[in-house]
Amino acid sequence: MAETLVALEHPRFRQVQAQIFTRKLVADCMTHRCSMVETRAALPDACCQYGCDADIGERDAILTHADDIRALLRQELRDARWFDPEELQDDDYPSGRVVRTAVVDQGCVFLAHDRRGCAIHRAALERGWSIRGVKPAVCRLYPLSYDGTTIVIAAEYAEYSCAKVEGPTLYRLARDTLADLFGAELVLALDAAELRVLERERVLSA
Repeated sequence: MAETLVALEHPRFRQVQAQIFTRKLVADCMTHRCSMVETRAALPDACCQYGCDADIGERDAILTHADDIRALLRQELRDARWFDPEELQDDDYPSGRVVRTAVVDQGCVFLAHDRRGCAIHRAALERGWSIRGVKPAVCRLYPLSYDGTTIVIAAEYAEYSCAKVEGPTLYRLARDTLADLFGAELVLALDAAELRVLERERVLSA
C-alpha cells in the first residue's frame, strides 16, 4: 500500500506518513508473544533481532552505565564487544556518526540476559537513572523512524506479529517519546496533522 505524506508545520520535520495515525501496535510488547508474520516462527523481541544504530553520544552514555548493564548480561557477554568498531556517518543523528550494536544469538547483545527486553532499559529502571540519551533513540521510537525531514514507519514494522494485534495507534504510542526527543513543538504539529488525517478517514468511511 502506498504511503500518504502529510505536511507538517515544524522547522525540522516537514512531513509525516499519514498511516502513523491509523496503523496500530500491541499496547504492551513485553506481554506479547512475538513472532514473524511470514513464517509464524516465534522470536521474542523480534524487533531487536538485527541490533540497532546508536549515536556516538548514546554509545558513550551506555558505556558510562556499563557496570549496571553488564550485571544483567550473561556471564560470557559481560566483557564482550558491545558495538561494531566502525563509525559510520549519518547526518540524521545528533553527532553525525553512528555505530551498530553487536548481534548475538539472533538478537541485539543487550537482549542477552535472563528476561525479555532491553538490558539498557531494565538497568535504568532497576538503578533509577533515565534512559534519555542512553537507550538509542531509534529503539525508543520504534516502530516510528525518520528519514531526513520525514517521520516514517519503520520498514520492518509489518514483518512482526505485534503489528497484527489491536492496540493504540503508532503515533499515540510514540507521542511522549517524540516530545522527549524533539520537543513539544513537534507534537503540536503532529497533533494537528492527526486531526486532519482522522477527519479525512471519517469522511471517507461515512
